[in-house]
Amino acid sequence: MKAVIRWQGAACFEGESGTGHRVLMDGPEDHGGENRGPRPMETLLLGLGGCSSFDVVHILRKARQDVTDCRCEMEAERAEDEVPAVFTRIHLHFVVSGNNLKENQVRRAVELSAEKYCSASIMLARGGVDISHSYEIDMQV
Repeated sequence: MKAVIRWQGAACFEGESGTGHRVLMDGPEDHGGENRGPRPMETLLLGLGGCSSFDVVHILRKARQDVTDCRCEMEAERAEDEVPAVFTRIHLHFVVSGNNLKENQVRRAVELSAEKYCSASIMLARGGVDISHSYEIDMQV
């Protein structure tokens, strides 16, 4: 896996993934940022949510669950008054929508992502971040 980060001036950077996708990241105003993109740590949090959400949907689809939507709401805390201001706690809450979803399948998908498949979540947990998960089901039929 490769990536390139290019400075865009002030506190703004453009990241380009090895697959050619780009994301703009910007620092806070008190560090010269102009709010042109998410902060780098926000991007890290988004990556975690994307990784885990991908797993949950993929596992449910393999289990032949009729998933119509999946939203991952995250809350994170960082070390206060410390440098580096690492994440200390992250909670991921999944809201899974679909037709005739089986709760045990949704619970299992979230557990498998957390314990076995989500590289981002497992890496952060091994680094000392307290990561927790919850879910709810929005049954459509």
